Amino acid sequence: MSTSLFDEFKKTSPSAWKQKIQVDLNGADYNNTLLWKSPEGIVVKPFYTSEDRTNQKIKTPEQGFNTCQSIFVGDEKIANLLAIEALKNGVNSIQFIANNTFDYKKLLININIKEVYFYFQFKFIDSHFQVQLSKFINSEKTYFQTDIIGNLAETGNWYSNLQSDFNALNNIQKSTTNCISVSGDLYQNSGATITQQLAYSLAHANEYLNKFGADVAKKIHFSFSVGNNYFFEIAKLRAFRTLWATLITEYSVDNLEAHLFVKPSLRNKTLYNSNLNIVKTTSECMSAILGGANTICNISYDTIYKKSNKFGERIARNQLLILQQESLLNKAQDFADGSYYIESITQQLAENALLVFKQIEKNGGFLHQLKTGNIYRKIKENAIKEETSYLEENPDLLLHKDELMQEKLELYPFLKQRNIKTLIQPIHLNRTSESLEKEYLNSETNLNSF
Repeated sequence: MSTSLFDEFKKTSPSAWKQKIQVDLNGADYNNTLLWKSPEGIVVKPFYTSEDRTNQKIKTPEQGFNTCQSIFVGDEKIANLLAIEALKNGVNSIQFIANNTFDYKKLLININIKEVYFYFQFKFIDSHFQVQLSKFINSEKTYFQTDIIGNLAETGNWYSNLQSDFNALNNIQKSTTNCISVSGDLYQNSGATITQQLAYSLAHANEYLNKFGADVAKKIHFSFSVGNNYFFEIAKLRAFRTLWATLITEYSVDNLEAHLFVKPSLRNKTLYNSNLNIVKTTSECMSAILGGANTICNISYDTIYKKSNKFGERIARNQLLILQQESLLNKAQDFADGSYYIESITQQLAENALLVFKQIEKNGGFLHQLKTGNIYRKIKENAIKEETSYLEENPDLLLHKDELMQEKLELYPFLKQRNIKTLIQPIHLNRTSESLEKEYLNSETNLNSF
């Protein structure tokens, strides 16, 4: 008697499937008709079988994912009240974003600092302040999103200079844990391909390993953004875990999992028909979950043109809570295991990214490639392709070009050009729909009012 229902069915080989498909195509070419090539050069087939399995187990967070809300620290009292409200409403982690030092005792009052996951995104570097903050919280659940290389890449300048920035970061890493972040989200939001995002994030992290040694590996964590290529974004996060494990093995570091802080992308969000952004962020949060993110911080549907507001934040927070608690995806982070398709593209993305990474290292390393402008040029090249493709299709905006947005704007929604001297060409965060949106806004009124 058969022990499995599947044993009763005859197995069909991939070649037999392909032969059957070719017959059903009635003479059309299989390769031209059914194979799709991604921007990463990965050929996607119409079917996958067990022969496409890699049998590579990728470890995902055992406790499920953390739900996070992002809060800007302008006024400590207001930020504290917002954090307490967010925690009461279901999230278990807070990202505080700060441009300057702040009164952390006032910011964290009435919050159980030992139980909450904190992510402090510093837009500055102050070793004394960060060491004191770390001592005050004294929790392994606290992460400092300090990234001096990411700041250089995004702004074109160091905070002070190369030596001073690395000295400050060295002082921080000697006295704190979870204190170095790699801003992989920068590359996604500026238009890099998935392969580039993986390779640049890995090379970016390798600069810190080269500078501070193998012991710093356990203090590095990663920020990523996920876009709307659903299965590829799942595979991206899984591929990075494989790549990180491969890299740190070269430093004789084993059994160290990458910690991934993930947000939906800003690049594909639109000013017009912004309600559609809710659908996009829901899909992107699902990719983050199934990709194995440790912490997911959703963004509000109106974040590109409105200041933080209760309604937008509540919607964003509830999207995550519904996925976690009602859809039960908190128990589904390993569901991608055994998916022939996802396993196949995960392996291919990892292999392609590793080749790019090796090329970067062969040509002087990531910092050198930033300074020569090679990283900027390669990202820009793909960004232009994406934007050209979007302008040819623009399905999201075309039906909403008569929507009036001028009076709703509380924030300038476009890339701002800064007339300052920079050491390198900065990698700008920008959205694919910006040029089209400017046309629509100009039809309402002149943008010179900004």
